[in-house]
Amino acid sequence: MDRELYGREAIFDNDGLAARLTGLTPTGSARAAYEHGEDPPVVVLTGGRGMGKTAVLKQLRHVYREITPVALVDCEAVVPPEDPGPGWTPVTGALQELAAQLTVRVHGARPVQFPRLSLGLVAVASISWSREDETRAQRDLQSLGPVLATVDTKGGAATGWVAKVLTKLAASAFDSMVPLAGLVAEATVETVLEETFSRFQRRSADWYGSYPQAGGNGRIGLRQLAVDFERGGDLRRRAEDHLVLALVEDLVRAYRGMARGARRGRPVLLLDNAHTALGRQLVEPLLRQRGVGGRDQIAVFTSSRARDHEGLSHAVRHRLPEVAHASHWARSTEVTSGILAVDLTSLTATQVQAAFDRFDPAGRTPAGLARGVHRLTGGRPLGVALLAQAAGEAAEPAALVPGALFDRTVELREDRPPVRVADELLKQLLPGQRPDVLSVLAAAHGEESARLLARTRLRGVSMDGDVALLVRDVLRSEDWQVGPDYFVADPLLRSLLLHRLRFQDGDHPHYAMWRAVHESLRTAYVPGGSFPSVPHRLHQELVLGGAGACVTHLRVQFALTDVMRWLAALRFIAAAPYPRAPGSSGPDPRRAIALGQEPAGSLPDEETGLAGLDERATELQLQLRRLLHAVWLLSDPLALPDDDVTEKMAFELRQLSGRHPTGNSVLWDAATHWPQDIRAWRPLSMPPGPPAHPPATAHGPGRTQGDGGSHA
Repeated sequence: MDRELYGREAIFDNDGLAARLTGLTPTGSARAAYEHGEDPPVVVLTGGRGMGKTAVLKQLRHVYREITPVALVDCEAVVPPEDPGPGWTPVTGALQELAAQLTVRVHGARPVQFPRLSLGLVAVASISWSREDETRAQRDLQSLGPVLATVDTKGGAATGWVAKVLTKLAASAFDSMVPLAGLVAEATVETVLEETFSRFQRRSADWYGSYPQAGGNGRIGLRQLAVDFERGGDLRRRAEDHLVLALVEDLVRAYRGMARGARRGRPVLLLDNAHTALGRQLVEPLLRQRGVGGRDQIAVFTSSRARDHEGLSHAVRHRLPEVAHASHWARSTEVTSGILAVDLTSLTATQVQAAFDRFDPAGRTPAGLARGVHRLTGGRPLGVALLAQAAGEAAEPAALVPGALFDRTVELREDRPPVRVADELLKQLLPGQRPDVLSVLAAAHGEESARLLARTRLRGVSMDGDVALLVRDVLRSEDWQVGPDYFVADPLLRSLLLHRLRFQDGDHPHYAMWRAVHESLRTAYVPGGSFPSVPHRLHQELVLGGAGACVTHLRVQFALTDVMRWLAALRFIAAAPYPRAPGSSGPDPRRAIALGQEPAGSLPDEETGLAGLDERATELQLQLRRLLHAVWLLSDPLALPDDDVTEKMAFELRQLSGRHPTGNSVLWDAATHWPQDIRAWRPLSMPPGPPAHPPATAHGPGRTQGDGGSHA
């Protein structure tokens, strides 16, 4: 392979899904046994941005391009030529691109020809040709050149078509009852068959006899195809569907009736972003034809960001590891049952470590960095790849933490300048979106607080309605989680957006935008505010550097509140984003506080909350200050767990257990189980104890009753 695709062995192994559907192994190009001999499924790879769908399709193209016809089209990137004629639509444009790629010569077989598709594309392209504008026809023919070249036996004969077509049209008896588009198409098709097609290819026109109202006559079918295409609406959709099937039929004929062994395996169609309207138009005619018994022997792999797309309503669904040795697919009576939907799974911690080993073979990075990146990214392949590359290329990697990798630069291609990791990740994870808007809303907890930020900090951004709701719908459409705990629920995306919010205005040490956004939230959570909530307000205080107020609240509430709610509040407050300084390196400042290593008198009493406290209250205040900073550091997805801090956290919780009048058992359990959670790279459990199903990623703290409500 030209690149390492970790965790995708179920597709690329010699007995993997690709080998079983193409009949050819990806490595070595040996023959492989077909799993579905006459009726293969259409494979749809599902997953959100950065899950590696495009990387898989590109790798399939790479490994098969020299041994079997293969074509890859991105259904979101089919754009019209500079001067498209009426015969160009995204469907006809995509079909031209697919045919041009499929006709490339491969080992041991002559190029595939596309006579049926050529006739159909020429027929619809001709609908606007006239003697008054011959240049229009010349431009259209030029754009069809790669497809026409597959059947042009005379090498450039198409250059003489236009005059002959228009001469025939002028000599024809004009019938006002016959649409002009049909007459032009008929004259064009006759000229094409005479001038370009060989004697053996001319029979390919007969295939269009099956078109509605053709009555078995291929030339009438082509004329009607052009008429329907010009009329638009459902009739154009019918014509486009038939053009898709023309490409399929040409591929079928290329593999039919040839000497045994002349072609190996199956041709491969790769459609990226097939959840789009264009993707469905390219796939659905094939599915319908297969559903009624049509057999085409084409291996089709597509991708979809939408797991719950209506086009997958009756698909057979499996996670990637489940199809490693068998697809477990069978067709039912529904058309979309012809789809095998394969959910691309996140990389495991072991696979992330393998990626780090590739970029850092000498093992210079911290031992826990790969696990920290796995926790931060949730195993999303794009994030893993860029962060691993950044770590491996660092000049001084020994003290790296996940958050420090955001500011590093990497070279992705030799012909492009290096890019900053955080910028590149946001560009690829949120293409076409406004990160300045999203970074503000990423500070919100729930939908209501996001709407508050939109009103107070994003006035005038959009005239199309509620900005927060517009962004929510965009996130959902891109398969990003929008949750009650965090408006942007994915840990990686949220961390990237908050990183941008922190540093986007470049005004260290003021951080005006960062402070303004979090002060708006703090104001909303005070008594009398929009969403009064003490834990939420203190969460914002900690973001803004006000640890003293948080510690004081925890001290005052320690003996007055149910200890379970107290622990939940501690965990929630300490989940606040850490206000980092630009380019910070060296030990995390929270570590010294957590370990009680602050120099005596280094902070005034108002910072620590010690002013006016007696000896016992002072002791508890300092103890909770250490505990808060320990939990804050250990819960931070941009930092790495610290064994000394973990032990100190457990020690402080055990000490508190002896001081609480009723909750000593719960605090003792926290002292036992929270260190286990930290070492297992999972969120702190509530109630303290091993979760029944440890989460795959850290999605932030849960909520308990009384913390302000999930709407905030």
